[in-house]
Amino acid sequence: MHFIRQLACFIVFFSGMLNVCAQTFELGVMGGGAGYIGDLNQDKLLKISGFSAGAYAKMNIDAYWAIGLHYNYGKIKANDADSENSQFRDRNLNFKTALNELSLQVDFNFLNYFAGGGTKRFTPYIFTGIGGVFYSPKAVYADKEYNLRFYQTEGQSGAYRNYTLTVPYGVGVKLRLKDNWGLFSQIGYRTAHTDYLDDVSSRYPNPAVWKNDSYLADRKKLSDPSHSQYGAPGIQRGDFRKRDTYMFVGIGISYTFVSQKCYTF
Repeated sequence: MHFIRQLACFIVFFSGMLNVCAQTFELGVMGGGAGYIGDLNQDKLLKISGFSAGAYAKMNIDAYWAIGLHYNYGKIKANDADSENSQFRDRNLNFKTALNELSLQVDFNFLNYFAGGGTKRFTPYIFTGIGGVFYSPKAVYADKEYNLRFYQTEGQSGAYRNYTLTVPYGVGVKLRLKDNWGLFSQIGYRTAHTDYLDDVSSRYPNPAVWKNDSYLADRKKLSDPSHSQYGAPGIQRGDFRKRDTYMFVGIGISYTFVSQKCYTF
């Protein structure tokens, strides 16, 4: 839970800043799609597999810099059976998971832009930050859904954590509409501090590592659902990257509360 404590410290700090200068406060909502790059989708960087929605509270420090607290929700999935790669189809893995992300992000506008002022009505921008995401990969086999964390599909000693640190980064554009209203669109990737967003990371295990209990047959099936005994013990189950990545893309609208008591441009 160390990352939760770190994130809580950021939130407390951010809330204090808002109290000092609440006149620069900005609220926004966003909707769009979510994607995933990992062991079941290794190279399609713009592939959308589900929807996303989010909201934020942001403080504009000046026309160029802003810091905000963001919440994003999305769904991602992948299925080897739909892959163009014949080896993936033979492997026959699948997963889906919801993502609940809370992050602290910093924006940098390239032009002198602010929804309540500034000299430009339009600007490209970049952002980065730090956050945490909750996830829980599931798979469907024979019309039954399984929560993969609890089946030790790669011979783990127990269920892995369903939360991890994440680093968001991306680009976007902002457009001032009227008065304090703004329109924005962005694409942002997140490097997760885990390789188990999809429940796939290392190698196929030796079945001897599993307990001989009522779940043994399910563990074997979920670990290697191929139709040709694809996953011999020790064979690489996923790719060699140690981090999964997910992506949110969409369009949103914002409203900025402006007061001359705080600052002017």
